Amino acid sequence: MKNISRRNFLSCSAVLGGGALLASTPLLSSCAAKSGKMTPLKQPGEYYIPELPDKAVDGRELKCGLIGCGGRGTGAAFNLLEAANGVKITALGDVFQDRVNDARMRLQGDAGQEIPDEMCFVGFDAYKKVIDSGVDMVIIATPPVFRPYHFQYATEKGVHSFLEKPIAVDAAGYRTIMAVAKVAQSKGLAVVTGTQRHHQREYVEAFELVQKGMIGEITGGEVYWNQEMLWYRDRQPAWTDMEWSIRDWVNWKWLSGDHIVEQHVHNIDVFLWFAGGIHPTAAKAVGARHRRVTGDQYDCFSVDFEFENGIHLHSMCRQINGCSSSVGEVIQGTKGQWSSFDNTIRDLQGNILWQYNAEAAQAAFQQHNPYVLEHVDWVNHIRNNEAHDEATLTGISTLAGVLGREAAYNGGTLTWDEVSASQMNYLPGEPDQLAFGDLDAVKNPVIPVPGN
Repeated sequence: MKNISRRNFLSCSAVLGGGALLASTPLLSSCAAKSGKMTPLKQPGEYYIPELPDKAVDGRELKCGLIGCGGRGTGAAFNLLEAANGVKITALGDVFQDRVNDARMRLQGDAGQEIPDEMCFVGFDAYKKVIDSGVDMVIIATPPVFRPYHFQYATEKGVHSFLEKPIAVDAAGYRTIMAVAKVAQSKGLAVVTGTQRHHQREYVEAFELVQKGMIGEITGGEVYWNQEMLWYRDRQPAWTDMEWSIRDWVNWKWLSGDHIVEQHVHNIDVFLWFAGGIHPTAAKAVGARHRRVTGDQYDCFSVDFEFENGIHLHSMCRQINGCSSSVGEVIQGTKGQWSSFDNTIRDLQGNILWQYNAEAAQAAFQQHNPYVLEHVDWVNHIRNNEAHDEATLTGISTLAGVLGREAAYNGGTLTWDEVSASQMNYLPGEPDQLAFGDLDAVKNPVIPVPGN
């Protein structure tokens, strides 16, 4: 972008505090029309189709640590226990004692997981203590800004990782993720991320058909996550800036990356996954803050992502009460269109070529929860001694969200190369050396104004 220095997009969003800057599932479908000869986008074996049995294969006992004991982290631990036999949650870590206590009580009371005092860790360095406690695998569900560095330490120690999405919030975190993913593969580690659509039966079946060429070459798409405002936490008198922002993390861009990254990454990721792991080359966007109660994030984004071959993806996300809701994806091809809204592929005349047969799926399988099935896949890779990498694609999808965010904050057309190579770093210090105290990002929040 020619005017990037004038608009100074990094100064609007990146400088905070002291920081420097996934055998195939059966085709459970009904077809109302012939699709004709299909030219595959990729050949079988060039893309991954997960095995999605109801339960992971039995095998050696696995010890898992949980880093980040909030609702999503604790939920993921229960998903793992449902996904496999012979798995135990053996260590807990969080920056807050009450979060550790709550997770420990729930896991003991509802899942029979006995976690002794000496395996419960509190503080900004708790992630290291969990990883060093003798675990085989770790669930990383801390606020997104910390995930690249927790993943890095787990990989250094040879521990398999489940990374909740998104897996970064800035360019520095993205580069760390991409480098560590290569190291994890070289060590034979299994890495699964929380982009659960990759393990959702209807999505996986549609993905395979798109790769086989049912909609032809992909020419564009639309992705949406529009809903009401998420939760927030009012500040309590005893809370420091750091404590409040972490307890209210989903509303602060330094911790969440803003909701286009934290939540809408799901939809952006679906398009990039179906399209073969490509990334946008540029983005222009609009966004605004209207009614958010806490934090420093926008309420809505609308982004035009451009790709090298002339493809355009329209992305829209909103978190505003009283507005219409819409969550899903549409992918257009030269021969037809897939829509997640009705799990259907149609030809260019609107004839149904394929529709997911939910009734047949219910008869064939007992487990349909993608939050459980992603852990089934993770454990299968670990017990079969198979390296697996979902971090790379999720890293690309995460940076695509960052690109859209920065384009909206900035008001100009930003390129992938500019953002991926930038010094943008939202972390205000070393991840295990932070402390509860003042935080400039909270004390003096910057709400980006496009065009400045």
